[in-house]
Amino acid sequence: MSSDAAWRPIFGHPEPYDEQIDGIETAIETAERSGFLALEGACGTGKTMLALTAGIHLVRDPESQFERVLVLTSVKQQLRQFESDIRTINANLPEEFQPVSAMTLVGKADVCPYNLAGTGGIDGTNVYERCEGLRDRTRGLTEETTADALAASARSQQVGLADSGADGGATYLEVAGETTPYPPETPEDGGETEYCPFYAQFLADLPDDGDPSEAVPFDPTGMGLLESEDLVRLAASRGSCPHSVMGALVERTEILVGNYYHAFDPVTTETFTGAVLDESTFVVCDEAHMLEPRVRDLVGDGVSDAALRDTEGELSRVIEPLVAIEEAGSDARHGASARATAETIRTELSETDVTLDELRRTRQFVRDLRSELDRRVTAHLDEEHPGWRRNIDALEDEEIPLREPETPAIDELTRWAERQGYDAGTWARAESVGAVVARVLDTVEDEDSRRTIQGVGRSLAAWGRADHEHFFREIELERTFDGTYPEDDWQRAYNARLSLHNCLPADAIGERLAAFGGGVLMSATLEPIEMFAEVTGLEHLESERGRPIVTRTYGLEFPEENRASFAVATPKFTYANRGDPDEERPTRRAYAHALREIADVPGNVLVGMPSYGEAEWAASVLEDHEKTVLLDEASDDVATERLKQRFFDGAPKVLVTSLRGTLTEGVDYRGDRLSAAIVCGVPIINTASPRTRAVRTAYERAFGDGFRSALAVPAVRKARQAIGRVIRGPDECGVRVLCDERYARDSWDSVRDLLGDVEREEFQPVSPDMLELGLERFRS
Repeated sequence: MSSDAAWRPIFGHPEPYDEQIDGIETAIETAERSGFLALEGACGTGKTMLALTAGIHLVRDPESQFERVLVLTSVKQQLRQFESDIRTINANLPEEFQPVSAMTLVGKADVCPYNLAGTGGIDGTNVYERCEGLRDRTRGLTEETTADALAASARSQQVGLADSGADGGATYLEVAGETTPYPPETPEDGGETEYCPFYAQFLADLPDDGDPSEAVPFDPTGMGLLESEDLVRLAASRGSCPHSVMGALVERTEILVGNYYHAFDPVTTETFTGAVLDESTFVVCDEAHMLEPRVRDLVGDGVSDAALRDTEGELSRVIEPLVAIEEAGSDARHGASARATAETIRTELSETDVTLDELRRTRQFVRDLRSELDRRVTAHLDEEHPGWRRNIDALEDEEIPLREPETPAIDELTRWAERQGYDAGTWARAESVGAVVARVLDTVEDEDSRRTIQGVGRSLAAWGRADHEHFFREIELERTFDGTYPEDDWQRAYNARLSLHNCLPADAIGERLAAFGGGVLMSATLEPIEMFAEVTGLEHLESERGRPIVTRTYGLEFPEENRASFAVATPKFTYANRGDPDEERPTRRAYAHALREIADVPGNVLVGMPSYGEAEWAASVLEDHEKTVLLDEASDDVATERLKQRFFDGAPKVLVTSLRGTLTEGVDYRGDRLSAAIVCGVPIINTASPRTRAVRTAYERAFGDGFRSALAVPAVRKARQAIGRVIRGPDECGVRVLCDERYARDSWDSVRDLLGDVEREEFQPVSPDMLELGLERFRS
C-alpha cells in the first residue's frame, strides 16, 4: 500500500493489518469490475473494518457507480460490531471529510411511537395489524380532506385543551425522551374514523414529485450513524412517522445495516428495501457461511391448518352477505346495513376479475385441503403410533413426506388436488383471490387485523408454481397444546403445516447477488471456498454472466506461541459408537476424559456438543468439577443473554452448549472471557429426516457428493465457529480442541480436508492419551 492510498483516510484505526490492506484493495478492484470478493478471515482479523472501508471508498469515489453500502448479517452481535466500526470511522475522519451517513434498519415495532409508549391500542403483539389499519384509514381520509389537515386536527385537539385549561390541560404522547405534538391516544376524524397523525404528517410532507427523501422533517447531514432511538426522537418529536421516515432515507444513506431479510425475504424486499437492490449498491454479506441455510428458509413457504381455517372464515365473510341478500330478495328483515355491506362488496368485486363463483370455488378448495390434511395426519399417526389417542401427550414433532425424498416427482397432495378437479390454475388464482378478499374486508370491517388470506393465497400459488426437483413438499407436525380440542383429536397436540422447502437455494441467492453492483461475502468459516461459490450461485455468476469472483483466505496472524490447537483422535462421536447417554461405552469414557482435561484449563471454558441432549450429558460428566458448570438449553434470547453474562462474571466457569445454539457463533469472547474451547463430534444434522434426505439428494444431483456439500461442510463450519471464539487479539492466549478422529485422520468419512489449509497445519493430530501431555507443554 502506498502512503497516499485513497481509502486510507476512511480506515478507522492508526494502522491496518497486512491482510486488511490486501482485502480492502482487492475488494475495491473487484467491485470496480462488478465482481465479488469471497473472503475467509479468522476471528479478530478486522473483516468488518475492511469491508466498510472498501465500500465507503467506492461510494465516495465520484467515478464509481456505487451510491450506498448495504450490510447484511444474521447475528445481532455482528450488527452491533458494524455500528461500532462506523462510529470509529466517523470519529477518526479528517476534518475536511463529511461524516459517513449510516442507518440501522429495524421493524415497525422498534420505531412506532404508540408501540413504544404502550398507547393507541398497540401492545407489541398487534403493531403490524394496527399500523396497516391506521395507515389505510389515513389514506382513505385524504380522499375527503388533506393529510396536512388531519395532522393539524390532531395537534389542535391538544392546543384547545391547553388553552382552555380543561381537565388540567393537554397531555402529549412522549417517546424517546421527547414530547410529540399529538395526544397519547390515536385521534378520530370527526369522532368517527381513527387515524395515525404521524403518518398523516409524513403524507403531508411528501412533495408532488413523490421524492420521499423530501419528506424527512430533519436534516440528517453530519449526523453519522442514525440508530432507531435517534430516528424516533427526531421524527416523532416533529410529528412524523419514524418508520416512513426510515424508508424515505434508505436511498439517500451511505451505509444501511440490516439482516438477510432485507435482501432475500420476498415480502420485505417488495414493501421496503426493493429500491436499493440494484447495481448502485455495494453489498456486504457478513457471516456468509449462514447465507445458504438462512436463504433456504426465507425462500421456502408453507401454510398451517389454522391459517387455512382462518382463510375459509375470511372467504365466508365476503361470500355470505352477498348470498344472504340474493336469497332474501325484497325481504324487509334484511336491514339497510346488511344491504349496504353487500352492495359495497359487490362494488369492490366489480372492479376486479374475481367473481362470486370463484370465491365459492376457492372456499371449497380450502375446505377440501383441510379435510385432506386431517385425513393424512390421522392416517400417519394411526400407522406410526397405534393407540396415540390414549397417550397423546407422548407425541413428538413429526414430518410426513408427500413424495419419496430421494426421488423428485409430483407430490401426493398436488396429485390429490388434480383428481379433485383443482388444477394448476386453482393454485395460481388463490393469490389474486386472496388479495381481493383482503381488500374487501379492509373496506367493510372496522377492526385492525392482518388478513390471513393474503399470505395463504401467496403460499398456495407458490406451492402450485414451484418445481418438484428443487422443492420438497411435506406436512410438518409441531408439538403444541390446545385444550379447546377433544382429548383424542390430533389438533390438541399438533400444529400442522403444509411446507414447501427450497432444497437448493443457489439460484435464489445468485439471482439476488446479481442485482448488486458488487460486494464482499465474508466469514471466519467459508472454506472450502470453491464449494461455497457453488452452493451460493457465485460460480454461476462468474461462468455464465462474466462477473469476477475473487477469493481470499486469511489465517490467524497473532503469535502462534499464544495458542495450542489439537485434533484429538477419539472414536467417532456417532450414535452407533456412543449409544444413549446412560450407557457406559468406551467412546463416552474417552470423551468424558477429554472434557475433564479441558475443563482443568485455567479460565473460562466453552464446550460445544452436537445437540442439547448431548450437552446435558457433558454437563453431567463435569458436575463434580471445581468450576461452576453452566448448561445452555434451548430457550429464548433473554435467558441466553442472562446465561452468557453469568459466564462472563466472577470466577472461571465451564459453559456447555449445543453447536446448533447461539453461543458458539457471533459472540465476542474478547480478552479473558474465554481460555479454551472443545468441540466434541461433528455436528451433522439428523440424516434420517425426510427434508434432510431431500436436500442431500438435490445437492447430489447438482454438485456431486450430496453428503459432503449439504451436510458435512455446514457441520464443520459450526465446529470451526466454536473454536474461533478463543483467540480474538494479539495478546490473547488459549486452547482449541477438535475432539473426534474424523478431524484428525484421513478416512472415508474424514472431514479433515474441510478445515482449510491453515487449520490443518495448526490442528496437529494427537491420540487421546497425548492430549494431557500437549496441554502441560503449552502451560509450561
